[in-house]
Amino acid sequence: MVKLTNETVRTLPVKGTDTLYADSETPGLYLRVRAGGSRSFIIQWRQGQFQRRSTVGKVGILSVEEARKKARKLLVGIDDGHDPVAAKARARVDDKQLFGVLVDEYLPIRAKDMKPLSLEQATLHLRKYWKPLHKLPLKKIDRVTVAAELRTIIKARGPVAADRGRSTLSAFFGWAIGEGVVEVNPVIGTNKASKGVSRERVLLDAELVAIWNAAPASDYGRIVKVLMLTGQRRDEIAGLRRSELKQAGMIALPAERTKNSRPHDVPLSIQAQAVLDEVPARDGRAYVFGQGEGGFSGYSKAKQAMDATAGLSEPWTLHDLRRTMATGMADLGVQPHVIESILNHVSGHKSGVAGIYNRSTYAAEKRAALDLWGIHIQTLLAKAEGANVTVLRQPA
Repeated sequence: MVKLTNETVRTLPVKGTDTLYADSETPGLYLRVRAGGSRSFIIQWRQGQFQRRSTVGKVGILSVEEARKKARKLLVGIDDGHDPVAAKARARVDDKQLFGVLVDEYLPIRAKDMKPLSLEQATLHLRKYWKPLHKLPLKKIDRVTVAAELRTIIKARGPVAADRGRSTLSAFFGWAIGEGVVEVNPVIGTNKASKGVSRERVLLDAELVAIWNAAPASDYGRIVKVLMLTGQRRDEIAGLRRSELKQAGMIALPAERTKNSRPHDVPLSIQAQAVLDEVPARDGRAYVFGQGEGGFSGYSKAKQAMDATAGLSEPWTLHDLRRTMATGMADLGVQPHVIESILNHVSGHKSGVAGIYNRSTYAAEKRAALDLWGIHIQTLLAKAEGANVTVLRQPA
């Protein structure tokens, strides 16, 4: 217990992740100091068998004396049967509570348990895809409203993007229900835009050539080429940071940037390195691609323009490049466990008990396989131009 002053509330240290300092002059008033640096006044009281807490105000907004006066008033109200926590909950479910306001509350909460890339996508969906809902009261958003906006998203961004935005919105309303803000999830009952079936499309050699040649001299075009040459996931390359490019011709993805939360090294073939070397230097920018916050975005329009040039007879996705590389490497003689390691898959040869004892990352084998694949792509391009070349295979 300490005597809180306007000076000490700014200087008392945090111990661990969350520290409470009881005010010696006002029983029930505490200074709360979090590891992230935030400082606030709270009250704490016992209700039955449980300890209850409620925020009084932030340090810097309230002086110590103002916090004491407010705390005393709240504590007297509690003695008279008034529950400040319930009062705040009732205020949040007011008919005037706006969707955009709750999004601002939701995203920082989810940031604690989401990977940076997942949080980036959720932020994109809620702030941009669902921006037309921001000024609507939460209780006024029904299934008809959501379905209408989904149709707009499908037209503007495509069915896959619409389904991802739909999933994010559903998760948001699930949280809101748990918080007691709304009673129903208006996403339930709306239709998915894509079929949602597992794709099996493997691109033909001629299609790979057409895509490569149609790829523009832009960030999007270079991302497509790097995906074709490395087989990595779209967002891992689009969100590539300069700190992840190593001098030894390697992309080193940290655990927080991979789908399976495992660090992943991607050796770069001469062909892949050449594509990355074409990216213009952007002083002070942490990301290799893109111009705004985060990495590259704006896939839909860029792909539509490239598809018009490539002229493929069947639809294709960027993920097809990953599947095509895996299939093509197998045809060239690359062993399955090496392909899985390149794709950063934890299955098959590296799953279960075998995965516990087999910690090899197959660094040399991965580099040899990706070099072979780079030469394969280069050979396809040369043959398409009329050159007489021989296709290589990995030695058995």
